[in-house]
Amino acid sequence: MKSVYDDFKNNLLRAKNLGFIYVSLNSRTTSVLDISDILRAELVLAVSALDHFIHEIACFGMMEAYSGKRPKTKQFLKFKCSMESIIEGYTDQTSQIWFENEIRFIHGFQSFLQPDKISEALKLVTTKNLWDELSNNIGIPPQELKKKLNIIVDRRNKIAHEADLDPSYPNTRWPINDQMVNEAIDYLEILGENIYLIVNQN
Repeated sequence: MKSVYDDFKNNLLRAKNLGFIYVSLNSRTTSVLDISDILRAELVLAVSALDHFIHEIACFGMMEAYSGKRPKTKQFLKFKCSMESIIEGYTDQTSQIWFENEIRFIHGFQSFLQPDKISEALKLVTTKNLWDELSNNIGIPPQELKKKLNIIVDRRNKIAHEADLDPSYPNTRWPINDQMVNEAIDYLEILGENIYLIVNQN
């Protein structure tokens, strides 16, 4: 599971590298040149890193449960597989690839960014109450943790799906700055680290 967490950190670093590019260019250009889209791309990549991390940690944890290395949760036992995959698994009982493929296929249509969706995904691999555990680890009430994540995800959605345009002012984008993005990424990093610790301790 550490490899999944390492990938998450590497993906966040890729996002942060865009921030370094922004700082470098910003110090060399005038305000006439708007390079704020670099920050928007940085935020989108960072949120994508969290989404990918939840997908991977759920898949990895489920594979561990399937092979007997992790307790099987109620949600894991309710996970629905297609008959095609079940037949494939029954035909070659030495293989686990069919199950991983099924997890990836079913989860591939889902986004694990909203707090409830993250909690739902991780119930497949742990019986712990995710947001209460995160609250204990980080020292912030669960609702505040969720609110912070929702704000970040909402802004990511504005960028990804609405071109970050402010409907109140046509052809004007919502303001963004490096401090805002850095704070968002720092928060995503803290969430990812503590999610890893919680799931890994199960």
